[in-house]
Amino acid sequence: MPNDSPMPEAPLAQVFNTQRESLPNSSADMSADKQDARNSAASAPQSSSSAQLSERIPQTRRILGIIPNFRAISTDEKLPPQSAKEKFVTATEDSFDYSSVFIPALLAGYSKITNATPEFGTGAAAYGRYFWHSAVDQTSENYLVEFVVPTLTREDTRYYTLGRGSFLKRAGYALSRAVVTRSDSGREVFNLSEVVGAGAAAGLSNLYYPSPERTVGNTGKQWGLDVAIDGASFAAKEFWPDINHWLTRSKKTSLSQ
Repeated sequence: MPNDSPMPEAPLAQVFNTQRESLPNSSADMSADKQDARNSAASAPQSSSSAQLSERIPQTRRILGIIPNFRAISTDEKLPPQSAKEKFVTATEDSFDYSSVFIPALLAGYSKITNATPEFGTGAAAYGRYFWHSAVDQTSENYLVEFVVPTLTREDTRYYTLGRGSFLKRAGYALSRAVVTRSDSGREVFNLSEVVGAGAAAGLSNLYYPSPERTVGNTGKQWGLDVAIDGASFAAKEFWPDINHWLTRSKKTSLSQ
């Protein structure tokens, strides 16, 4: 006999409910999606910043394996205040490290060629006199600039690498460190250690140079030379990590070929 009973509605209802559940949950799901997008966008700059920090190249203890680089601090490195003992140690390292003869040797050669101090004579003996005078100049300047004056004025003698920005920005920053430095508390202050210390060292040099050379002009010249050398050394410290990275990468590339 034909079955006249109505068709059951349960399967149709189940299909309808299944399709409805598969659709997005209106405003709640859309809000969650927007929040996820905002979180992803917010985390992008942080990831980029972290990548830049990891790419910054640290300082080394020496430049070209010879020139002392003991006071250079890598970009963004955080250190406690510099103690008086640390200032004394860095001044001693800069003065008596085996590589400390490099600058006096160059200055002695230049002074001999230009006959800067005629009283020293000529020949090898003259070069020897120029050399020991330059070495004493450097040593006294190191201790006054890096230990004596900064201990009294509570200044940090370390060079903090900028490590970012254009060449001109970094060069300007490096050269400005001859007149601007950090205090032991981390504030930027006038660099009394450099300016006063270098001036005191220039005045002290009058004690061991020939009397005809003990003039205000020569003292001022020596003072300016000391500050200029330190300014140039700051520039060398600023760009040395980049140069060292380039040299190392070039060496690895040549070895792999």
